[in-house]
Amino acid sequence: MIRSLTACTTRHAWKFILLWTLVGLGLTLVGQAKLNSVTEPDIAGFLPKSYDSAAALKIAEDEFGAKPDGNAVTVLVAREDGRKLAAGDSARIDRIAAGLGKQRLKMANPDDVPSFMMTDHSQTPVVRPLADAPDKSFRLVSVSLKGNQNDPALQEVFRDFREHAEKAFGRADLRSGYTGGIADLADTAEDQEDTEKLVGLLTVGLIVLLNVLAFRSVLAAILPLLAVVIIGGAATGAVVGTALLFDFKLDPSTPSLITVVLLGIGIDYFLFLLFRFRELLRADPAARPRDVAGECAGRVGAAIASAALTIVAAFATLGIASFGQFKVLGPAIAVCVLVMLVASLTFMPALLAVSGRKMFWPSRALRKEPRPGMSARLGERVARRPFLFMAASVGLLVALSAGVLGMKMDYGTDPGPDDTPAAVTAKEISKALPGGVDSPHTVYVAADGDGAKKVRIDRAGLEGLTKDLKAVKGVGRVAQPVVNKEHTAAKVDFYLSVDVQSQRARDVVSDEVRPVVAKAAPPGTEAHVSGQAAIFSDISEAVSKDLKVVFPVAAALIALILVALLRSLLAPLVLMLAIGLGFTATLGSGVLVFQHLLDRPGVSFTLPLVLFLFVVALGTDYNILISDRIREEMGRPGSARQAVAAAVRHTAPAIVTAGVVLAGSFASLAVNPSPATQEIGLVTALGIGLSSLVLSIVLVPAVVAMLGRATWWPSRSGRGSGGGHGGRGGHGHQAPAPAEYGAYTGPYQQQGYGSPYGSEYGSEYGSQARR
Repeated sequence: MIRSLTACTTRHAWKFILLWTLVGLGLTLVGQAKLNSVTEPDIAGFLPKSYDSAAALKIAEDEFGAKPDGNAVTVLVAREDGRKLAAGDSARIDRIAAGLGKQRLKMANPDDVPSFMMTDHSQTPVVRPLADAPDKSFRLVSVSLKGNQNDPALQEVFRDFREHAEKAFGRADLRSGYTGGIADLADTAEDQEDTEKLVGLLTVGLIVLLNVLAFRSVLAAILPLLAVVIIGGAATGAVVGTALLFDFKLDPSTPSLITVVLLGIGIDYFLFLLFRFRELLRADPAARPRDVAGECAGRVGAAIASAALTIVAAFATLGIASFGQFKVLGPAIAVCVLVMLVASLTFMPALLAVSGRKMFWPSRALRKEPRPGMSARLGERVARRPFLFMAASVGLLVALSAGVLGMKMDYGTDPGPDDTPAAVTAKEISKALPGGVDSPHTVYVAADGDGAKKVRIDRAGLEGLTKDLKAVKGVGRVAQPVVNKEHTAAKVDFYLSVDVQSQRARDVVSDEVRPVVAKAAPPGTEAHVSGQAAIFSDISEAVSKDLKVVFPVAAALIALILVALLRSLLAPLVLMLAIGLGFTATLGSGVLVFQHLLDRPGVSFTLPLVLFLFVVALGTDYNILISDRIREEMGRPGSARQAVAAAVRHTAPAIVTAGVVLAGSFASLAVNPSPATQEIGLVTALGIGLSSLVLSIVLVPAVVAMLGRATWWPSRSGRGSGGGHGGRGGHGHQAPAPAEYGAYTGPYQQQGYGSPYGSEYGSEYGSQARR
């Protein structure tokens, strides 16, 4: 099937190039326009409804018409001269705030974007006074805007409001500061804009530089990047379309991860094709480039399909997670990888067929077989002393894995940069107000039953609950109960006396407040607790459950794929042990760096699961490539160690180049203001580096060199004698088609042990090569 598809692609190359270009550009426009409409800014929205805080938020919405407002901005207003506010100052602030609440904000529509592809965020903000600081140094005002706070268009609307407000307060000799909600995001976006552009340019520069070093060609350096940009736009549009079609929301960090994954694996797959394309052109200078491109894609396509489907299968396991942030990440990544897989089998081969030998101009590498380099020397040394290299690799990975001991999870929110105007304003507020005041928690009480059967709730019936709540250590102030008009629900706000982002706050809510609330709730009612500490306490529980389920299911699924691909039981076991050791080493490194060296409370709660999927799934690609090449080489004359040396020599350059590109792509996330995204980017980059530089070209080859052909037990593959690929005039056992390069073009072939295209292609491509 793959060979038929790639053959069709190379025969109609220009048609496929035109089709992908049009589809890519169209889906890019749709994806960018609708991306923010399918993101969920409120992390509480990802919790299953069975959790206590989710039930509390449902009561808040059903009975009080209140939804969490992630856009709410707190405005600090103070006198320019620094004096305390007088009664007249407070009244003047309220009048100005009321005037701002009557001015409609108009969103400017860019001329180059059709109106139907944009969400109009023009609106009148809701502005209301909050409270004065205890020392009368400032007055707080609340501002609410409707819309997705991650949408740059809405952030621009907020900036317009901020500009008008600063002028209005300034005319009254008052200064103003803005923090919280969309103010934090807008300031962070402005602060990071130049840095992100610079990192983007550096990432592109790294990819171009590595391709230039690998191929000594201008076109081979630039064309893969342009192709991946087009494919990436199509994949993003496909993800957005899938989210709209099946009505699910993405986490705000998902688009960044999608971009990195697409750039990384897209360049990887193109590199695998380019290395193999160059090898086949070098093996037969007289062959037509279109035929070689079809042969190349047919050979490498099988490996790319296996690798891509491994990633899809691994991320598909997130569908069984209970926490919605994980549950939606799986389909998003899976859709992207499927799009990239289709492009790798159609668009990329078409580009190779059209460009032909010009792809490698002005390099002269096609004229002769290059002299053995570092990869050849590495392969010979690993094959000569496999135990030494295995011991060194395992020792390094075990040492890094020790960092996992004492690992802690951090469920705090991402504060972003601490020097933005929003962060400075937040610090000023925190100095005057006690801890927890800026993040209240609420007990929601609702009557059980329907209609007339519901009990009537009043303040008197809640006295016991408020009294017991005040007695909880860690709870500061408890407000008076507020009952809805129908007397079917009530809410009681309370403020913690500890940092709401700390583990202590989560323990207070889960271990002390919730048992008290459940016991003191009036008969015939249900009571639930909401608030930041309550939400992250539930997230902690959900994530812990998901880790226990997703890890073994994903590992089992990947193992089954490896068994089916390699047709062996021992080889997949070797790979899974190596992959598992690589994962623990990567996670341990992250703990050592972020938890111990940088003294953070712990690693992000999303890191272990996301890291497991990225490092295991993406790292498996390289192990598949080296394993298939070793297996193919063992079908040729010579010892198992000679086969290992040859496989490392021919496969290591592609693996190392692809690994550095993928690691560099993830490392670019280090400039993201979110600490969780920073951790995912840097630690995943390290994991990819370990997978490509240690596991794939050192540890796995060393173990196979020690086990020999027994690696493929119980299969008899790899036991060929002379002419394992069907040598000239021979009909010996045929080794499986290689995953990366296909037939070997080294000494064995030069001695007459088979066509560079392999015997299975002799009737079609072999005859063309001879002509």
